[in-house]
Amino acid sequence: MLATKSNSYTFQKDGIWYFSRRVPADLRRHYRTGRIAYSLRTKSIRDARVRAMSDAAKLDRHWHILRISSDDLPGKHLLADAVQEPAAEASSDDHSFKAAVAVYLRLKGNDRPPTFEAAVRRSCGYLIDCCGMKDLHDYVRSDATKFRDYLFAKGLNGASVARIFGTVRAVINLALSEFGLAIVNPFSNVYFDHSIRVKKRLPVKPEDIKKVQAECYRADDEKRWLIALIADTGMRLAEGAGLLRSDFIEKDGLLCVNIRPHPWRSLKTSSSERVIPLVGSAKWAAERILAQPANSKFAFPNYNDGERTNANSASAALNKWLKIKIGPAYTIHGFRHSMRDRLRAVECPSDVIDQIGGWLTQGVGASYGLGHNHGTLTRWLVSIVEAPNRAT
Repeated sequence: MLATKSNSYTFQKDGIWYFSRRVPADLRRHYRTGRIAYSLRTKSIRDARVRAMSDAAKLDRHWHILRISSDDLPGKHLLADAVQEPAAEASSDDHSFKAAVAVYLRLKGNDRPPTFEAAVRRSCGYLIDCCGMKDLHDYVRSDATKFRDYLFAKGLNGASVARIFGTVRAVINLALSEFGLAIVNPFSNVYFDHSIRVKKRLPVKPEDIKKVQAECYRADDEKRWLIALIADTGMRLAEGAGLLRSDFIEKDGLLCVNIRPHPWRSLKTSSSERVIPLVGSAKWAAERILAQPANSKFAFPNYNDGERTNANSASAALNKWLKIKIGPAYTIHGFRHSMRDRLRAVECPSDVIDQIGGWLTQGVGASYGLGHNHGTLTRWLVSIVEAPNRAT
């Protein structure tokens, strides 16, 4: 037997030299045998050595590619051959996870903002980093539990892990249906503690709301208009930051804000689309916005570049200011939690609360009719603005 390099050998049989090399244990799943052996088609020792060295080098390169496609290589989901390629039509016999992602984005990504595709690719990229790029047949339950532990080891909280698992599960479920594969999704019903590292967002206390509103009236600038608008509507930060001046409308003689999807800012759910009557600090903020010269179509031009609403920038700036005014425990999202508590405190019906906040009301009957009129919503909103500090 003639050694050509580590783990690569030639051997002679009936005067013909053969190549033989053991398949590494971590790559055995890609082969039907544990050793690669074939004729080099020569009786010359010199030719056999040259051909064997060349073939061994080719195998090394190929195995390297297999490893970066399947091993725990940090950031390998950013490689060109991973899920970052544009979604394309998968071939009928391609049942890889990459094909599953492409099908999911093609079917579910229509008319969705760029953030949707980015979130899908990010979540699926985590799976590739952890368990490798495999065919859907090859993922097993141990991959799912390994993936769960991997995400928590990265320092993610329970809510983030649940969101990532939900995306991966949805991608695989849709692909199994589209590909006609009778496979149980191994990423379904995986147990984990949803409360790990999750910090409860505290509602802003009524006395602190009044303090913040007073500071907003005093500062009277774009950032404070946004805070004041959120404080007495309970809308999400992105909903407010992405508003147009034309989204402030009059309904039945009342100044309202029309929260609707825009190309630069989508809404979280279909129930988020709504019209909210403006009272208190929210009405003041809208009037101040409309009183400004119409140099931009946006209500908050500093957070809109025409393509995407920069809600992250708004969040960082406004939360920093809030922490100075009312303490580090609170964020801008706390006003949304407060709105629900404030409406509960005046015994507002739950379906009215849901309509004001854009929360989904459970039950078949909730989808019937047009909902409460603006006068009814205004009456309850006025009641919390005028109510004493009794919501805790």
